[in-house]
Amino acid sequence: MSRRFALAAGALALSLLSTGCVAGTSTGGTETASDQPFEGQVEFWTINLKKNYGDYVNGLIAAYQKQHPKVTIKWVDVPGQESATKLLAAVASGAVPDLVNVSSIELGRFVPSLTPLDELLTPEDLADFQPNLVAPLRTGGKLYALPWYNGGAPVAMYRKSVVTKAGFDPAAPPRTYDEALALGDKVHDKTEVYGSNIIPDHNVLRYYGIEPLSADRRTAAFNTPQAVEILEKFKKSYGAGIAPGAVSKDIRNLPQTLENGQIAFKPTANAAELLNVQKNAPDVYDDLAVTEPVRMGTGEYLLLAQQAFSIPRASAHKKAAAEFLKYVTNGANQLAFCKIVPIYPSTISSTKDPFFTQGADGDAMSAARQVIVKGMAKLAYHPVGTSKDAELGEYFAEQVRAFLTGTKSAEEALDTAEKQWNDALAS
Repeated sequence: MSRRFALAAGALALSLLSTGCVAGTSTGGTETASDQPFEGQVEFWTINLKKNYGDYVNGLIAAYQKQHPKVTIKWVDVPGQESATKLLAAVASGAVPDLVNVSSIELGRFVPSLTPLDELLTPEDLADFQPNLVAPLRTGGKLYALPWYNGGAPVAMYRKSVVTKAGFDPAAPPRTYDEALALGDKVHDKTEVYGSNIIPDHNVLRYYGIEPLSADRRTAAFNTPQAVEILEKFKKSYGAGIAPGAVSKDIRNLPQTLENGQIAFKPTANAAELLNVQKNAPDVYDDLAVTEPVRMGTGEYLLLAQQAFSIPRASAHKKAAAEFLKYVTNGANQLAFCKIVPIYPSTISSTKDPFFTQGADGDAMSAARQVIVKGMAKLAYHPVGTSKDAELGEYFAEQVRAFLTGTKSAEEALDTAEKQWNDALAS
């Protein structure tokens, strides 16, 4: 389930980067911005953009170099599966990029080798960025990355022709997972269409207020009586309100989907999924009502990752890198990027453009953009926060699948997942 909340589809999907600790971390290049001229070559790394969005990035570079003839931008686009490994090698060797695109999931691994951006950016430089997206990128009070794009607040998608038979009101969609389960059961009872594909992974537990880890992030904290109760709630809906294929490991090709007409709704989803529905099942796309998704107990939406930029400590051109960073991430350039890719900005000014605030009546994607913009301030970036987040998530999901299919009790599933997490964290 954790991957169900991935940031964006296709080439811009957040990479599942390798895990581990930074070895041989370099802490060189400690000169301040005032020691460096605003000139020179800036080596600029992105992740998986050149093939599909090379024109956009090259256009940014050309326009910037025209304005700043003493600066040359050397663009290096790194395959997603190699980005962490390549940066680790660069840090170890000292031959680092000057400005590097880093997934927030991986940021903690590299903090010792990054420049605190407070040394290079002023409060005015940060004024247009969503504060709730900037704050989580601080460690020890220092800012080590500036947010770029993300998958936006989640949305909910409902097949009107099905859910209305169960009394669904698009003006009052489910606000909690309990309400979503109840709607799924009712839909199946009235129509024999499965409700949704939700399963209670560790991120779903967080919507109920259960933190996955202890405060020191060294041991699992999810194995509670409340977690047992939550799993049991989902088990009651499994096979009716929850489609039986929801337990499949291949989450990209589930047996029952919106596209094939075998589920009725998704209570929380990435808006980029609408592109697949529109392409593969236009009749379903035209039938969708897009609303606010379920919320956490705090009223917030859980954001699992965002793309950001950092400046390595060993960079010889920090000042020039910081100036280019401000240019790439300014409101106008983020807006232009969002207009060609199903992503969402970290800048407030971008969201005020008619592209986000207006749209064609009845169009699902237009509706999604408006829902997302309204929800930007409610985004809460709360990663599990370890170098093994993906591994831990799969351990938990594996045990949930065993529970839902009757192989284990809820207590046994949580006990096993807890031991797996603690063993992984200890190693």
